[in-house]
Amino acid sequence: MDTASRLLRLLTLLQSRPQWDGEELAHRLEVTTRTVRRDVTRLRSLGYPVSAEAGLGGGYRLGPGGRLPPLLLDDDEAVAIAVGLRVATTTTVSGVEDGAIAALAKLHQVLPARLRERVTAIGASMVQLPQGDLPQVDADVLVTLAAGCRHTEGLRFRYRRHSGEESERSVEPFQIVHTGRRWYLVARDRSHGEWRTFRIDRISAPQLTGMRYRLEDPPDAVALVAEGTGVTPWEIKATLRVHVPAETARRQIPPGRGVVEPIDESTCLVRMAANELGPLVGAVTMIPWEFEVLSPDVLRDAVLDLGARLTRSAVGGMRAKENPAHEEPGGIREEP
Repeated sequence: MDTASRLLRLLTLLQSRPQWDGEELAHRLEVTTRTVRRDVTRLRSLGYPVSAEAGLGGGYRLGPGGRLPPLLLDDDEAVAIAVGLRVATTTTVSGVEDGAIAALAKLHQVLPARLRERVTAIGASMVQLPQGDLPQVDADVLVTLAAGCRHTEGLRFRYRRHSGEESERSVEPFQIVHTGRRWYLVARDRSHGEWRTFRIDRISAPQLTGMRYRLEDPPDAVALVAEGTGVTPWEIKATLRVHVPAETARRQIPPGRGVVEPIDESTCLVRMAANELGPLVGAVTMIPWEFEVLSPDVLRDAVLDLGARLTRSAVGGMRAKENPAHEEPGGIREEP
């Protein structure tokens, strides 16, 4: 590998995670640690702020404020980025639309003709459904929260509850979860010592505290958001035993519709909720596998009533098909 290619590879590695040990970088690049030190010096001379800390827990880190590294993309990567930028022009993250349009224009300028044709064809066939009045998320807020998650650094921000009440929060951020309609921050609330979910469109004035922390027994962020959005807020909560593996059920029941938990290799527990019985019955009966309603009793009774009514309708239809009524001219019906 020549020096230029190795420098690009080194930049890619430094961007992929916050900190690297010198020996680990040398192993990845198949060079000596002395060569790594020389390459780091070359990057610094080109304007990239690579910091180095000696001793236990030290290593190399690509700091902020440097030049944007060059990107080397293959054909599929270039098309994927172009399509992603096109989608970003209609995102719910405020402030990124103009940037996405500008970046897309630059990318189109340098794309080979064969790739421009692919991107144009995909764009011409794409139609995005209207999303309704979705809450907008400030891009700067999202970036600050993501930085806290990436560097395990504490955050302070103001949070507005559903009631409109505002409060100051101090948290240890873990992950950002996007449900397709809303963005959530999963973090440990320091004042309560509990893992919580925060709607990001209700967060304002976030600040990094500079205080680092160690993640201890972090939760499943997706499951926590699914619980907080798909089960906890609703009045009627249902629990079902479904006779398929949990991974199979999750492909049919996304986090926004319910929470899936494994029981054993062939069955799982599904929890769903709604404010009214009718929509909950509809959601339950859309499950395409054998299941039992464990609770509540009112849901079990409603499913039994629906099953009986559907059976009567199907049997009645079969009888009508077997014994059709004859209609004589003039509109007079004569039974056979």
